[in-house]
Amino acid sequence: TRWYYRVESKNVIATFDSEKEKLSKEEVKRRMELAKAYNSSLHNEVTEDPYSDEKKQEGRAEYARMIEIHEYIGHVQIPAIDVDIPIYAGTSEDVLQKGAGHLEGTSLPIGGLDTHTVITAHSGLPTATLFTHLSKLQIGDKFYIHNFAETLAYQVDQIKVIEPSEFDDLLVVKGKDYATLLTCTPYMINTHRLLVRGHRVEYVKDLIDKELLEGKKNIWYMYLFYIVLFLLVVLIISTLYYIRKRRKISKKLKNANVDNIK
Repeated sequence: TRWYYRVESKNVIATFDSEKEKLSKEEVKRRMELAKAYNSSLHNEVTEDPYSDEKKQEGRAEYARMIEIHEYIGHVQIPAIDVDIPIYAGTSEDVLQKGAGHLEGTSLPIGGLDTHTVITAHSGLPTATLFTHLSKLQIGDKFYIHNFAETLAYQVDQIKVIEPSEFDDLLVVKGKDYATLLTCTPYMINTHRLLVRGHRVEYVKDLIDKELLEGKKNIWYMYLFYIVLFLLVVLIISTLYYIRKRRKISKKLKNANVDNIK
């Protein structure tokens, strides 16, 4: 269930955050240098849709070992929609059933100029919310990527729907530090890809709690709206059924009275 996934996800994130605190400064520096070297070696091209059959069938990605703690490379937090889920390397179906995946061929999520990391997750899974509500994000909202060394803050500056074969919006832009959140759209149809891009901004820890509280309120209002809508539909259907039944009874009584008169 979604509740179980939420609890499990929190445990995974707590483990990641606890384990990264045990890394020495030397180890953090070593890993960061390796990750920066990897990012510098990329050819700035994305050639495969993360939701293609080929990508889904891939095994566990090994390219991001330098920034992994256990099998996680971090977690992505989106306060506006009350989401905080672990990030794994690669986009195999096994990964995307457990959390978010880092799209291979894009920058590792460590930030820095001339980088563009892409984090993707499913929408509409019955067992986990993941990026189901990603379409609710607006320009100006913030999301956060927590890696082994620090927390990176990004502010949404572009929301776009593309064809699965279009990759230009996922490429590195000279002098920019971008992160893009990617999921399938429309809901349950999945013919296109929703991209929510953010540019790097200063990380202010106190803001997360405030944004998270606001996000929880928005999600609660949304659920409340759906509950009220459901009850309204039930009420309308019940009323129509009652009226129809009353009419049938009235018609039978009228016919019975006519027969008695005869």
